[in-house]
Amino acid sequence: MSTTERAIGRPRAFDTYQALERALEVFWRQGYEGASLADLTEAMGITRTSMYAAFGNKEDLFRKALDRYTSGPAGYVARALEEPTARGAAEHILNGAALATTTPEHPVGCLGVQGALATGGLGDTARQALIEWRRTGEAAIRDRFARAVAEGDLPTDADAEALARYVATFAYGISVQAATGVLREDLRAMVDTALASFPSHGHAPKSSTS
Repeated sequence: MSTTERAIGRPRAFDTYQALERALEVFWRQGYEGASLADLTEAMGITRTSMYAAFGNKEDLFRKALDRYTSGPAGYVARALEEPTARGAAEHILNGAALATTTPEHPVGCLGVQGALATGGLGDTARQALIEWRRTGEAAIRDRFARAVAEGDLPTDADAEALARYVATFAYGISVQAATGVLREDLRAMVDTALASFPSHGHAPKSSTS
């Protein structure tokens, strides 16, 4: 077997999961444009060649990191949408945001808000990816609230789209506040204030078995 053939069949000498986790931390802390290839590869502990082979270019790596962020640190949103009531979902989302954006093990704030707030032409792809990420999340919340209206968990005149925008906007605001150093307990107090404006239940949602 030639040297080339052995190289092709040789398994990667690094943990791709751990490398992606480290790239996520760099993007989260420095933003898309602020994260240079040198920063990323140093944190990941790999060469540029290995990065391109395993993850693609910087834009591809960012998208993979964003997917990891969605299923990992921001996974509270998907869990919140499984709550039995709309108010429970809203409470879970907002308190989840307060917790996720102030966890000592990670950078403060939210990758989805801070990752590409200010970018030039080179960061436009990342900015568009984050815009779509936020739109997708808000649409999922809207659909959950629309179901709550249909089930009678929210009043019939409740505007699911406006409520979803309210919850999403407040969650993003929590991220900005966290990034400026506001403490978790103060953020949770803000959540209580926000929930005071959430509409009362219509009536208990019907059981799926009834």
